[in-house]
Amino acid sequence: MRIGVLGAGDMADALATQWARKGHDVRIGARTPAKAVTLAGRIGHGAAGGTLREAAAFGDVVLLAVWYEGVHDALRQAGPLTGRVLIDCTNPMEPPFERLKTHDGPSAARRIADATGARVVKAFSTCHESVWRMTPPVFGGRPLGVPLCGDDEEALAAVRTLVSDLGCVPLDGGGLERAGLLEAATAFMVGLWVAGEDPASMLPPPEYAGGEPRRLPQDVS
Repeated sequence: MRIGVLGAGDMADALATQWARKGHDVRIGARTPAKAVTLAGRIGHGAAGGTLREAAAFGDVVLLAVWYEGVHDALRQAGPLTGRVLIDCTNPMEPPFERLKTHDGPSAARRIADATGARVVKAFSTCHESVWRMTPPVFGGRPLGVPLCGDDEEALAAVRTLVSDLGCVPLDGGGLERAGLLEAATAFMVGLWVAGEDPASMLPPPEYAGGEPRRLPQDVS
């Protein structure tokens, strides 16, 4: 798969490195092309670097990996993205995590979709970049789940492949309208982590999620 990466920061580095190792063709783009070239050289595996527009034009899938404040400028420099598969891993969080920078308006993912006409999938937004560098991200013997929110099945299928290439499990998060819930949930979890709490401890096992524990298939004799 040809992957264009908008941004040359830590998230771009972590994800692009993993995908390049899996044999995908990667082109990094940055507002300062020299930074993209440097990152591509560090990634290796045939990765190339250049401008944001070059990276956007290159990719069958385009990863938007910039700070939320830089989204507008990055998209402007990237050029036309209508109909393209665009992964949004941005987080519009505002410390101390009591609200989002999108406030009560549309989600960051929805704004990006409306601004570009791209087939946006919200993904890879729930974890620190260090997690995406793990090979693979497995905790307690269980691979990391990656929620995806999007409306286009072809776009979702492409992103599921990239999730699986990291050794993770794609989770169906519903349509793009649910991306705002994912963004808010991420901010809430980060606030707990910052406070020294463990968000995982608030989630019961799936069989208890509906109240009375249900019998799982392996329990049926």
